[in-house]
Amino acid sequence: MPRKIIIDTDPGQDDAVAILLALASPEDLDVLGIVAVAGNVPLALTERNARRVVELAGRPDVPVHAGAVRPLVRPPITAEHVHGRTGLDGADLPEPALPLQPQHGVDFIVETLLDAEPGTVTLCTLGPLTDVALALNRAPAIAPRIREIVMMGGAYFEVGNITPTAEFNVYVDPEAADVVMRSGVPITMLPLDVTHRALATPDRLDRFRALGNRAGATVAGMLGFSERFDKEKYAGAGAPIHDPNVVAWLLRPELYAGRRINVAVECASPLTLGMTVADYWRVTGREPNALFLREVDDAGFFDLLVERLRRLP
Repeated sequence: MPRKIIIDTDPGQDDAVAILLALASPEDLDVLGIVAVAGNVPLALTERNARRVVELAGRPDVPVHAGAVRPLVRPPITAEHVHGRTGLDGADLPEPALPLQPQHGVDFIVETLLDAEPGTVTLCTLGPLTDVALALNRAPAIAPRIREIVMMGGAYFEVGNITPTAEFNVYVDPEAADVVMRSGVPITMLPLDVTHRALATPDRLDRFRALGNRAGATVAGMLGFSERFDKEKYAGAGAPIHDPNVVAWLLRPELYAGRRINVAVECASPLTLGMTVADYWRVTGREPNALFLREVDDAGFFDLLVERLRRLP
């Protein structure tokens, strides 16, 4: 049976690729719905972008909900300097015909988890953790019903990408990340330590273009736009692709390696706000609360992306 998932996301070019990968894999993943959250760009754009990507995948059966418009306690932080004004700059996608669902995304998460058999729904988080934290605070009874939270966020060896010590998704709403990390729900983290090994080099972008479908051309265009910032920043052979690793881990866990450790989130220090304090060497004695992945077979990851994106229109 396909694994039931809810995707919580702030598209963002790499979020869009993650959504496409999930929607192209119906034999493995049953996408119950997509919830947009404010993050890379404001909510009005992330929910629009999510609907545009669902239509690109040819999957109008997948509902899209709007979630939190801002972090729990802090002012919004966005990343147009990376993703462009729309969040999906580099893509030529029409205005979506797919309607936005009237139900708030947090209510959708809560009701779906309460209605499902316990331990059958996985939450895949590709942006700030605001929606998931709101759901856990509003309905604590959902925590033991969640099969797993698989999140793109945090870092240890790679440290930070928005500040010297913090990864963007956690930094935008550290209080929400703290709620999630303390929830007791099984968590798998795909941090920068993994995603910085999955680089969209020019030859890999050419593989997407060579697919000959609209999805492949759109992915190449989007990643070609967003990589200009990261290539200059990191001076590497290509830009990291972050969020698709969440879905790839669900599809091909053998591509990844890591260990169970304790991860805490810094919410007070102005110097290290949003830092994920990962006890990778297990020196604190704190109980592990996450599977912290550190390695990825990057060639296998891109092979998977090409294989699945080939299926789309």
